Amino acid sequence: MWRHGERCVIFAVAAAALLAAAAAAAGRDDRQTYIVHMSHSAMPNDFVEHGEWYAASLQPGVLIVNPEVRYELHTTRTPEFLGLDGTDALFPQSSTGSDVIVGVLDTGVWPERPSYDDTGFGPVPADWKGECEKGNDFSASACNKKLIGARFFLTGYEAAKGPVDTSNESRSPRDNDGHGTHTSSTAAGAAIQGADLLGYAAGTAKGMAPRARVATYKVCWVGGCFSSDILKAMEVAVTDGVDVLSLSLGGGTADYYRDSIAVGAFSAMEKGIFVSCSAGNAGPGAATLSNGAPWVTTVGAGTIDRDFPAYVALGNGKNYTGVSLYSGKPLPTTPVPLIYAGNASNSSMGQLCMSGSLVPEKVAGKIVLCDRGTNARVQKGFIVKDAGGAGMILANTAANGEELVADAHILPGSGVGEKAGNAIRDYAMSDPKATATIVFAGTKVGIQPSPVVAAFSSRGPNTVTPSVLKPDIIAPGVNILAAWSGSVGPSGIAGDSRRVGFNIISGTSMSCPHVSGLAALLRAAHPEWSPAAIRSALMTTAYNEYPNGNGNGILDVATGRPATPLDVGAGHVDPAKAVDPGLVYDIAAADYVDFLCALNYGPMQIATLTKRSSDGCAANRTYAESALNYPSFAVTFPAGGGTVKHTRTVTNVGQPGTYKVTASAAAGSTPVSVSVEPSTLSFSKAGEKQSFTVSFSAPAKPTGTNGFGRLVWSSDHHVVASPIEATWN
Repeated sequence: MWRHGERCVIFAVAAAALLAAAAAAAGRDDRQTYIVHMSHSAMPNDFVEHGEWYAASLQPGVLIVNPEVRYELHTTRTPEFLGLDGTDALFPQSSTGSDVIVGVLDTGVWPERPSYDDTGFGPVPADWKGECEKGNDFSASACNKKLIGARFFLTGYEAAKGPVDTSNESRSPRDNDGHGTHTSSTAAGAAIQGADLLGYAAGTAKGMAPRARVATYKVCWVGGCFSSDILKAMEVAVTDGVDVLSLSLGGGTADYYRDSIAVGAFSAMEKGIFVSCSAGNAGPGAATLSNGAPWVTTVGAGTIDRDFPAYVALGNGKNYTGVSLYSGKPLPTTPVPLIYAGNASNSSMGQLCMSGSLVPEKVAGKIVLCDRGTNARVQKGFIVKDAGGAGMILANTAANGEELVADAHILPGSGVGEKAGNAIRDYAMSDPKATATIVFAGTKVGIQPSPVVAAFSSRGPNTVTPSVLKPDIIAPGVNILAAWSGSVGPSGIAGDSRRVGFNIISGTSMSCPHVSGLAALLRAAHPEWSPAAIRSALMTTAYNEYPNGNGNGILDVATGRPATPLDVGAGHVDPAKAVDPGLVYDIAAADYVDFLCALNYGPMQIATLTKRSSDGCAANRTYAESALNYPSFAVTFPAGGGTVKHTRTVTNVGQPGTYKVTASAAAGSTPVSVSVEPSTLSFSKAGEKQSFTVSFSAPAKPTGTNGFGRLVWSSDHHVVASPIEATWN
């Protein structure tokens, strides 16, 4: 795999030679893994093999040395919700799309699940180079014509954490966590009838691209996901021959040449591979997203129109709606004593139901109201149960507001929003004889409004390059049913002895593989499209208003107000339209290099991404970040206002036609003038390109708000929309 261009070499050393000397001088052994990006072409003639040269010296040929970074995982009805119940009609190639391969970097796979059934699949594509790697409790025969590859990567992990504890997790591609099985089956799981979680969400579960093949790359372990393992897995996946890479994980933010996911994704993009990444679960605060490189499709999370109500009835006659996936012995039909955890503890943080914080004599036989936060939601139920509690009400605080995420509680429990939680708390604290009960109402569909933006979904702006609007798009990521590991219960808690074939969980980890699977469908339907063209099709056909025609924007559950492009990017995916977008904003690898030049990256920083020392910036050229042909607009004005121009080029991928533009934007009550030249584009054939220039004009910076808007090209058959975000320095 080290055959062409520059490559990365992974060293588990005492901070390489110089750093080791410093550590020795200080009397310590600070061992750490570093990713060393080497210039392939700089090998002296004295060496025959690159491995020999790498082992001999870390001085010549070094481009960049990046320290190991620990990444975290970003943790059925969606095909119908997305309009994919008639997939073969929408995507004529989907029934023959089994040559498309989705690679998933995650916690591995539980290959025995029926989501990986290969019935009806033909031979594995002849050019596939992947493997089914053996390990403890995982044999090469675990793969088939559906699950065509399963690898594991742990050099970086073991350098940092020591050997994998095989009594706790498998040193193999096997998934002991559940996350990886869930994400890979969401992207491309086979259609399975009779799927459910403990009786909830019963029906047929299938991935977005059920005829695509799956290859899994285990990079996440009990102690985390390490950047050197992630980068190695991405490089191997590219060599194996995947068409789509799905990464539901992320860390902080860094310059792209220091971000292993961005580095690996650049190489994948150059090979025509679409890379989809989760935006993160750090919302609803601003500037919280990760994976913001422009050659990556960054995915936020929204809800679908399905819910799992669990009603809380209080002794004072008040009733509140919560959510739950509890399935077990119900509470008595008569009212049960209710107590607030803060009044049942000798701890200063007793209200959080932390381990050992509850006094058994005070909670025995009662429903306990716990505040959400600090420890896992479901873990609080274990703590209540261990203390003798009969049930639990989990109350959101201001950090989570009215967002409700259903959990497979171990005892009768319901999660309620902040307002309901405050009311229940007031009642429990004011009435010494407070009582309650919880009624579980099963599965409800047709919930409106939907989608809404999940409060946990990370938001823009993009802190590394604010000139690129992120996230790109949102997709279903709340209460998603998909396959699960046989090693762990649905709560993910060690003490959960329940075992299920499917689980319902939430996160941008769930929305990312939805987009990965949709990209696989688009690749099957349009094999000639570039990764940028696929992303453009998904973005420009997305909707930011509810489809009922009332003009109301998609709501943000965190605020109760319409979401902005910093929350949803272009909007919510609409795959039925994405297959025929009309126009696309295409981007070639050379365009991204120009973008890197605009960022003032030096030759070695660029070579770290491109793997070519020949890529550089011309001294006689002027580069601009705004010149990147992105299907969205992030505009920055001087503080005193002014005019900013962006040029874009669109490619016709549909029938001949004429498109007319409409565009508008505003920052609160302050209008932002948007004019487009030319205002009409005519195309006579597929593949034809047309360019246009957008002039944005605004007065001095208004108080306390960004500007938002939309630019739309419309023909008789297509609507091609781009979001606008405006800021002032």
